[in-house]
Amino acid sequence: WFTNLMAHKARLVKWLSLLVLIALLGLVGTWVAGSTLVSPTQASIGVPPPDIPAQTVVFPDASDKPIHGWFIAGTEGQGAVLLLHGVRADRRAMVNRARFLHAAGYAVLLIDFQASGESPGEAITFGYREADDVKASLRYLHQRLPGERVGIIGTSMGGAATILAEPNVDADAVVLEQVYPTIRQATEDRLAIHLGPMGPWLAPLLLATLHSHFGIYPDQLRPIDHIGHLAMPKLLIVGDRDRDTTIAESYAMFLAATGPKELWVVHGARHVDLYGYVGTDYQIRVLGFFDAWLRRHPN
Repeated sequence: WFTNLMAHKARLVKWLSLLVLIALLGLVGTWVAGSTLVSPTQASIGVPPPDIPAQTVVFPDASDKPIHGWFIAGTEGQGAVLLLHGVRADRRAMVNRARFLHAAGYAVLLIDFQASGESPGEAITFGYREADDVKASLRYLHQRLPGERVGIIGTSMGGAATILAEPNVDADAVVLEQVYPTIRQATEDRLAIHLGPMGPWLAPLLLATLHSHFGIYPDQLRPIDHIGHLAMPKLLIVGDRDRDTTIAESYAMFLAATGPKELWVVHGARHVDLYGYVGTDYQIRVLGFFDAWLRRHPN
């Protein structure tokens, strides 16, 4: 009897030790995953593409840290557009949009968000600190082009940063592409894609690392709570097969927005470069939107 009891106790200790080890490995894995997601994606960008007359610009953010970008002059009185890239990208992701906007006469500013491209920063913050870059970029455009109406195209994190920058978004029209409603939903969606139905259960652990990494809480990353405060006209572009930001989440964002507002659902599109996906249709839709709200039409 005593021998059986000791054997049972030994097995119990073994299983408890294994569970503790699995838990520790899970915590370490979550920390590593969180660190990877927020790690800077800085890179040397090089010179602008030769087919666009862009000049390299550097201007300060609110903390006097440099924001790096390219500026393309446009036709006076025709408006300007700020291009804001998504997570783990840089200004080069927006070059094709800059091409057709420049061809239409708009001045264009492409930037690297903090901790991306050539702009310094400690961590990617999914729109939280990037919101300050939006405000600084708009100040730069208004100082450089006084009197011009200014639009924004923000893709994914770029759109979130635009929304989180309110009430200081000094723009006349914005295009928001595939913007997550809350960081919690965004995390759950992505974990479900990569880990299946059990993935979302890990979201609280992963989100708990946000404060440890850069001192913010998940409740501070809820664009859906702020989009209703953006008073300027808005065009939301979403994909109906997007799993990173589901169509239901995109509809919720649209419903939370105030007018004037438009929703364009790109059929068949996942969480991809929507301009690359639909090409000419994107140009027509976006140029029509900006023409209505940025151009100074004669009476």
